[in-house]
Amino acid sequence: MPDHYYTASPESAHEARSFRMVFAGRTLAFDTDAGVFSKQHVDPGSELLCRALPEDIAGRVLDMGCGWGAMTIMTLARFPKCEVTMADVNERALALAVSNVKKNFMTATALLSDGFEKVEGEFDVVITNPPIRAGKSVIYKMFEDAKTHLVPGGRLYLVIRKQQGAPSALKFLKELYGQAEVIEREGGYWIIECVKAV
Repeated sequence: MPDHYYTASPESAHEARSFRMVFAGRTLAFDTDAGVFSKQHVDPGSELLCRALPEDIAGRVLDMGCGWGAMTIMTLARFPKCEVTMADVNERALALAVSNVKKNFMTATALLSDGFEKVEGEFDVVITNPPIRAGKSVIYKMFEDAKTHLVPGGRLYLVIRKQQGAPSALKFLKELYGQAEVIEREGGYWIIECVKAV
């Protein structure tokens, strides 16, 4: 059975690769491998989410399902004063995230966690490119868990493609958070902002 990017311990043969991208005026360097999400380049949805984040992002940020660290690093490129925790179930991806953060001369806390299982405390912002292939029940639980780990007034930002259920996810999120809206649309990707009631 092939590994998924949300497999805890991928057994795929290693296929290390490296690439660079320019984001927020900085050249960012990444190493990736087999058995992780979007191993050849930064996922366009992840990049769109990080570009769409409003200028007032501050405080504690959780990158849920961080993969090899692309969104953590892009967020820190824009908001270097943020205190970022990156969490993922995939051991290989998380190890890459740790080394990629160091490679870009940044700091972030890494947490091996199946969803929010090991996450403690509250955050000002949660960002996620949810693992759509894990199924609706898994990602909707992540949205619910995100709410419990946000401070009052805290915000969840997520990316989801229209054809992968963005309209129904938006409906669910409006019911869950009370306040949820699409703040960016591009190439079939929707960036949704949810605000936890104060």
